[in-house]
Amino acid sequence: MAVTACAVPAHLFGTSVPNVWNSSARRSLFGDVLLVIFLLAQCFDGVFTYVGVTTFGVSIEANPVLVALMAALGRGPALMGAKLVASALGICLHLREVHGAIALLTVFYLAAAIVPWTVIFFL
Repeated sequence: MAVTACAVPAHLFGTSVPNVWNSSARRSLFGDVLLVIFLLAQCFDGVFTYVGVTTFGVSIEANPVLVALMAALGRGPALMGAKLVASALGICLHLREVHGAIALLTVFYLAAAIVPWTVIFFL
């Protein structure tokens, strides 16, 4: 009787664990460019918000969560923390290849944050 050197895990434990992480992820030029635009929008929004809040006061900020963070932590740390969290979540979406959501978020930031600040500052 021959003894095998290894056992098949599916035979020992019933079923094998599914592979959740796709190690051979496809590269997407569209997704890469979109992520860069998203991260730039986050940077511009952070800088414009900081300049706006410093110039006009905290009352000009429309996001109540960010206003509360600014009251608790200060302007710089609150904005830096919020932008780092948003950027990290955008990178997570990119790694999960959810580029449609990143596109919608980028358009939202451009329309709801960058354009209004640009109008306030330059027009």
